[in-house]
Amino acid sequence: MCKHSDPNDEYHPENPNRIRAIWKKLHTSGITQRCIVMDGKEADDKDIDLVNTKDHIDLIRNISSKKVGLRRNGIAAKFNSIYFNDGSSEAAYLSAGSVIEVAEEVAEGELDSAFAIVRPPGHHAEENEPMGFCLYNNVAVVTHYLLDERPDLGIKKILIVDWDAHHGNGTQKMFWKDPRVLFFSVHRHEFGSFYPGGEDGSHVMTGEEPGAGYNINIPWENDSCAIGDPLGGCRVSPYGCSVMLHKVIVRVCRRQDCNGNLESIANSVQACIEVLLQQKPIVGSSEAYPFESTWRVIEAVREELSSFWQTLAERLPEKVTSMRTPYIKVISSDSEDEYDSTPHGVSQDLEKDIENIIQPFSDLKVNDGTGITSTISRTWRADLSKIDIWYATFGSNMNLSSKPKEITWKTFPHRLFFARERTATWGPGGVAFLHPKSNSDEKSYVCLYRITLEQFNDVLLQENVSSFDMNSPLFDMADLQSIENRQCISAEAVKNGWYHNVLYLGKENGIPILTMTCRLSDVDNFKLGKVSMCKPCKEYANTLIRGVVEGKQLSEEEATAYIQRSS
Repeated sequence: MCKHSDPNDEYHPENPNRIRAIWKKLHTSGITQRCIVMDGKEADDKDIDLVNTKDHIDLIRNISSKKVGLRRNGIAAKFNSIYFNDGSSEAAYLSAGSVIEVAEEVAEGELDSAFAIVRPPGHHAEENEPMGFCLYNNVAVVTHYLLDERPDLGIKKILIVDWDAHHGNGTQKMFWKDPRVLFFSVHRHEFGSFYPGGEDGSHVMTGEEPGAGYNINIPWENDSCAIGDPLGGCRVSPYGCSVMLHKVIVRVCRRQDCNGNLESIANSVQACIEVLLQQKPIVGSSEAYPFESTWRVIEAVREELSSFWQTLAERLPEKVTSMRTPYIKVISSDSEDEYDSTPHGVSQDLEKDIENIIQPFSDLKVNDGTGITSTISRTWRADLSKIDIWYATFGSNMNLSSKPKEITWKTFPHRLFFARERTATWGPGGVAFLHPKSNSDEKSYVCLYRITLEQFNDVLLQENVSSFDMNSPLFDMADLQSIENRQCISAEAVKNGWYHNVLYLGKENGIPILTMTCRLSDVDNFKLGKVSMCKPCKEYANTLIRGVVEGKQLSEEEATAYIQRSS
């Protein structure tokens, strides 16, 4: 399975080192000596055929053949976030087959539990096409195999719990009308703006016909998945992963007759396997309470599904739901700080990582013994939450803790361009910038979000650094009052980020329009070649194009030409 890799990018986020790192971690820690280690096994076409069309199977089976050869890149480009090489076919069949092998062993009672260390992954792959790094939908294949091909096992119902940062759109569609399978996905959604995008991951998507009520989505509104994971950004620690797995095991086993970044993913896998071996989570901490938006999502999900599940109709105790943490951004989106080797990056020590997450929450309620509680952060937040601004973005790709009050579109006489070589959110490809100077010959299509100045501070933080002590705002009322004359203001506290230059673009209905971009000196460095110009990756470009089209600014052809010209 390590033979499958991106021929054009050895640093692609889905690369062979993912499973190498996991195996190394398990081997050096001695866990492999406590487990039965099984060889990989290829799936048969008849098994894949349970969920995929013949055209899809033919594509994956033949993609590594010599006759396809030079056409692979062109074929991959037709799909969403997919690459192929001469090892892809074998890897895809081994990945699906190995999952079948271990699940069958558990179902037959030969093993108590199992963990499949496989790649490529599967939950984005749909019936008729690969998608999102996924070639075959491994979990869907094994689910249909156990239910339909092995009736002798007596398995009538299967629960699929998907806690990857992204929504398992492929798995959802394959069991949309099937009441034998309860699909439960916890994912970052951001009102449909986070990959794979759209409404598939919404909490209102509950299944149809006999499968109504058997599809449960928990769509988080913000990004604050694994620590050090550049794509998900939700910062679930290895301890957190082990707690989730422990809850699944304990809850399910009470009701049924059953036996019981690379370092980030490796630590998380180790923690989960420890749970499978010991039936309890690793030692850790869970003192942080949920965000207010987290409770809002949970309550919306419960209400949507209450007609199907009586237990969800019951009100949650007030003493539980009152435990809330103010929303604080703790990881960047388009800044590249996570890829730097400088000290401000994410810590490599697990205990420090967990402490770094918990500390900002603890600071909000510390009492120094004098009876005076630290309220600085809460005070500025309360003040700035009363002030509205328009946040100008270059597409429809924004992270917020809650929905904006209003959305509109506007054009500005500034140049949109792309520079640098990769982004934390999208991987290889340029970062979008707006030239700080206006130019009547230029036209940029910008989406305006009406948000509070408090929210703008959170976005400013998120776009520039991975974490920061927000006891004071990065951009305050004094800055807002002076920016009309100054035109741009550098947020000095996050000056190492690429978006720390706050740019004033005028007013809309009397409300200031702000965006964030680079400095003029950075533009000079781009022009001189000191920092590379680089077109955006396909997924990022497509997101911006979709935003412009859905905003009714341009046709798809015109929007594509606009982004290509900017590139």
